[in-house]
Amino acid sequence: MASIDTAEQRRLLRVMYDKAVSLAHPDVCVPPFLPDVPDGGRIIIVGAGKAAAAMARATEKHYAAKGQGDRLLGFVTTRHGYGLPSEIIPIMEAGHPVPDANSVASAKFAVQLAKSGGPNDLVLCLLSGGASALWSAPVEGVSFEAKRALTKQLLKSGARISEMNCVRKHLSRIKGGRLAAASYPARLITLAISDVPGDDPDAIGSGPTVPDGTTLAEARDVIASYRINAAEEIVRALSDPSNETLKPGDAKLANATYYLVAAPKASLQGAAEIARAAGYRIEMLGDSLEGEAREVGRQHAALALAAKARGERVAFISGGEFTVTVTGNGAGGPNQEYMMGVALGLDGASGISALAGDTDGIDGGGGNPDDPAGAIADPGTLARARAKNLDPAAMLANNDSTAFFRAIGDLLECGPTQTNVNDFRVLLVDP
Repeated sequence: MASIDTAEQRRLLRVMYDKAVSLAHPDVCVPPFLPDVPDGGRIIIVGAGKAAAAMARATEKHYAAKGQGDRLLGFVTTRHGYGLPSEIIPIMEAGHPVPDANSVASAKFAVQLAKSGGPNDLVLCLLSGGASALWSAPVEGVSFEAKRALTKQLLKSGARISEMNCVRKHLSRIKGGRLAAASYPARLITLAISDVPGDDPDAIGSGPTVPDGTTLAEARDVIASYRINAAEEIVRALSDPSNETLKPGDAKLANATYYLVAAPKASLQGAAEIARAAGYRIEMLGDSLEGEAREVGRQHAALALAAKARGERVAFISGGEFTVTVTGNGAGGPNQEYMMGVALGLDGASGISALAGDTDGIDGGGGNPDDPAGAIADPGTLARARAKNLDPAAMLANNDSTAFFRAIGDLLECGPTQTNVNDFRVLLVDP
């Protein structure tokens, strides 16, 4: 098959990204899992996450079409700028990735609602990535200000999301199975969209409705290993046995059921079908990769260069969530730093183009709904940078990836997508 040009590669990259996002949209993945309204009871809805507004909309449409909209009670919480108009289920907006006062209020209200369920009621939890910050009710003795400061330190430390969640669970009144405990003995069903490596239920939204496999001791280890300067009240709380989370076998989890309605793997496979139809062999690198963004970017660039040298027409596809260790004062995110690593590693090699974007539409930055989702790189990336007198290595050292890609017109911008199945990355090699 004849090779395709860079413009066609870029078009194909965006089509693949859009396909990955669409497969995980709540309108597609939520309705098949919605339960029947219990006889003589209600469905009490609580939910949080970047996809929460769309999940709530899909839910209310489902029951309204059956004439059962009046049997719904509750609300959901999503990130500022991610709200949608609703008719039955109110939608609150709160801070992400750093919690705000609305994060505290919504978490407390969710626990209250869960406790209000009667013997004929069903509690329905609509959960997606971002819930860890959006539901933030500190344990007794920990102030919101101390927990907020801790979150900021963890975000800059390079800690993996699983490590951050381990700490947050043990400082929360809702995470680590505590929402399930509040719902008991009412029946509880969780519908979750996964944004975490491995799709572990205890990691999605910090597992508010499932047992926790981490411990207080592990939370203390995270604080120590990343040299976090935690407030004394945080230190005390992480040493208090009463703040241990619910563990497997706890009786308060007996009536809880959990369904994963969308996960990264299905989105990656859907995008792969598009590349395969365009004549690329698929090399799936995994849906749960972790690591320092810029370093993995260089590693993936090396894979692409090796494939080109062998004369292979291949698409390298991956998901997961990379980290950024912040040492500069620029703006960016893990997908953009990954793409800078890719661009520097490729060094203008012909026939290779790449895209990396968060499927929620927002990649790091200031947490604003107009932040970019990620970036695109092609053989002309570094040449365009040189033409504008940009030094990519220096900008990367300053964590200033957004300014770099904005200057050369290579940001991936789409706004909130109303879902979140983690990051999507692909390198197209066409020798």
